[in-house]
Amino acid sequence: MALDPKLLEILACPEDKGPLYYLEDEDLLYNPRLKRRYDIRDGIPVMLIDEATTVDDAEHERIMGRVTAEGIAPTFEPDEA
Repeated sequence: MALDPKLLEILACPEDKGPLYYLEDEDLLYNPRLKRRYDIRDGIPVMLIDEATTVDDAEHERIMGRVTAEGIAPTFEPDEA
């Protein structure tokens, strides 16, 4: 089940408040800055820091390779400081 586009526009990492990448077919939201994935269970993003999974370098490269190859956009564009 795909997440609502309006929800995606406001989703941010609960720790660093930055944008995430949504990999719909893997039911996950990914923060490349912290190498942390947030699972989506039954169509609901689990945005709890304690339930997030930190990925290793190989998994980070795999996810970011998909993001690049498939042109996956972040949930929002961060403001420039």
